[in-house]
Amino acid sequence: MDLLSILSNSLRGAFGPEAAIYALAAVGLNLHFGYTGLLNFGQVGFMLVGAYGTAVPVVAWGLPLWVGILIGIACAIALALLLGVPTLRLRGDYLAIATIAAAEVLRYIYRSEWAEPLTGGVFGITQFANDFYDFNPFSGPFVVGPFNFSANALWVMTVGWGGTLLACGLVALLIHSPWGRVLRSVREDEQAARSLGKNIFSYKMQSLILGGVLGALAGSLMAINTQALTPDVFMPILTFYLWTIMILGGASRIMGPVLGAIVFWFLLTFLDSLLRQAIGTGVIPSGWLESSDVGAIRFAFVGLGLMLLMMFRPAGLLGKQKELRLDVR
Repeated sequence: MDLLSILSNSLRGAFGPEAAIYALAAVGLNLHFGYTGLLNFGQVGFMLVGAYGTAVPVVAWGLPLWVGILIGIACAIALALLLGVPTLRLRGDYLAIATIAAAEVLRYIYRSEWAEPLTGGVFGITQFANDFYDFNPFSGPFVVGPFNFSANALWVMTVGWGGTLLACGLVALLIHSPWGRVLRSVREDEQAARSLGKNIFSYKMQSLILGGVLGALAGSLMAINTQALTPDVFMPILTFYLWTIMILGGASRIMGPVLGAIVFWFLLTFLDSLLRQAIGTGVIPSGWLESSDVGAIRFAFVGLGLMLLMMFRPAGLLGKQKELRLDVR
């Protein structure tokens, strides 16, 4: 087996466009859960409305891409209000049920036959981000050591990682402000914060909206990266990948989602390349494992690693056990 090739592929996966997109979405989820204690199991729903809010106005109405991105943000705000108004005054598990259900309902609505004239239904929509690539400052591929990216991928990475770092900076400023200290007090003891006269519902809603907007921006960038958008891309499992990334890096840590995304995609790509080369070279005997099984097997190994992490370091790689309990009530 070519271990150098496996390592090169893994490093490309760790810093590629997908890792940047997932990191940005996980920053929003970290604001929800890590700093406010909101059990949002439907972050993929915010990504979905952000992606389609970006693409549909371009394809259906001929609007500029930047207008579509603004519409995607507006859709995320509307979704946060629809979810938050009836649930944020209740226990956290009601929000969890509402968010995961809403994300699935939205997916089925967007793939339905009556929505097909706008969303493309199960066939999706394509080629709507040409305006984005027209601003691409890179004229050729980027090749340095193990890193080899096309000009378009490099442009998405630049915007994605730049946006993720800006989001982390914004979250850092907010969390270290009086507003952020109230959020953390809500996470630790909601009744104590309420007894000091704080409007708990308002703070939760603001956190849900801001984290949802970051998820919508990640969804927009995901759509731009592929230029091919179908509702079934936004399955519930995507949300749980984001939870894995957040917990892996360390919930309630500013750079936790960034480190979590890098490690998550490094491990996925490493296991994928390793298993495929082992099958191709006969290290794994024919009949024991097929190439079609690799996708599921790599996630099984990542899941096992996450179990071990929760057993021996439940706060994640950067987290502090004293600051965060994962059994939020």
